[in-house]
Amino acid sequence: MQLTVATRFDFISSQPYLAAPPGSDARLDKIRAILFAPDDAPPPAVPIDWLARQADSVVHISHSDDLMALSLRGRPRVVLFDARSSPAIALAACQRLKRDSYTAVVPAAVLCANSEPEFFAAFSAGADEVVRDGLAEDEQLTRLDALLRRSDRDLVVHPSTRLPGAVEIEAAVSARIALGIGFAMCYADLDHFKEFNDRYSYYDGDRVIRILAKILHDVVKGLCGEDGFVGHIGGDDFIFVIPSTEIAVVCEEIVNIFDLLIPLQYSEQDRRAGYFFGKDRRGQLHRVPLMTVSIGVVTNERRNFTHAAQVSELATEMKSYAKTLEGSVYSVDRRTDSQPAGVTRVSGPMIAIRAGDRA
Repeated sequence: MQLTVATRFDFISSQPYLAAPPGSDARLDKIRAILFAPDDAPPPAVPIDWLARQADSVVHISHSDDLMALSLRGRPRVVLFDARSSPAIALAACQRLKRDSYTAVVPAAVLCANSEPEFFAAFSAGADEVVRDGLAEDEQLTRLDALLRRSDRDLVVHPSTRLPGAVEIEAAVSARIALGIGFAMCYADLDHFKEFNDRYSYYDGDRVIRILAKILHDVVKGLCGEDGFVGHIGGDDFIFVIPSTEIAVVCEEIVNIFDLLIPLQYSEQDRRAGYFFGKDRRGQLHRVPLMTVSIGVVTNERRNFTHAAQVSELATEMKSYAKTLEGSVYSVDRRTDSQPAGVTRVSGPMIAIRAGDRA
């Protein structure tokens, strides 16, 4: 089968796509946008020009098998379905795209005839945005731009906690570095969370994750306002970024509230005992304490950071150090750029603090 990917716009055959032919210069990572049109009707200029601006390349597809193959192999930036002439075929393809959990996140826009039934049918098929034929150019572009903004926003937040993920975390830290603002990056992680999940259930574990997210968000935003940022890396790993002057008050409040609420997530028997018996990876029984929270803190007070990865690496190290200590604790990196990494003592440049204590 012949496959050609153009810089702006091209066509492929309607036979099921398997792979680019040997020697082809087509690269799947360059297929960023798709026009699905089941017939030879000329596409409207405005949405097609818009589509080309969103991608390195645009591919015209007329068969749903091709659509799924390309979308599964390399998630496109957006798919535009032309349902003006053959709505049944186009909407069936849209519905198929949205049924698959992997491709469902791909933003899908439908071009349809200017009629109420077709407008509602497009949304019923799973379209994220619908552009009726004959709309003013400004409205078409506004709707399509809004589609991508919504899609980008949804992809950078964690589905359970609705907190921003790694991309936004990096952006938040990078912005503070660029502006020369004094900040602290705090890496929060749960201790004994896996054992809790194993003893209770995934549902109970997810509830604990949401509780921690709520604590972090409410404390950081309540004490720091717009100067605070909270992100969710995944699982029980969270990042919050605050002014370096607020480390003690914020971290102590988080630790105090956590230690107050988390025991209530256990059964009365486990809560009263302060532990339960769980099995390790070798199947041996051992005492598992109630969950605690460990927070590793890195600031730019004594360091000159140039990019977010440096901060992240040190915050991970501080979090790992905090997890070696008993109870809920936050540990602050007091080293300078001239001091080596890997210090593992409480005394000296690394300081571990429990609620009520001050460095």
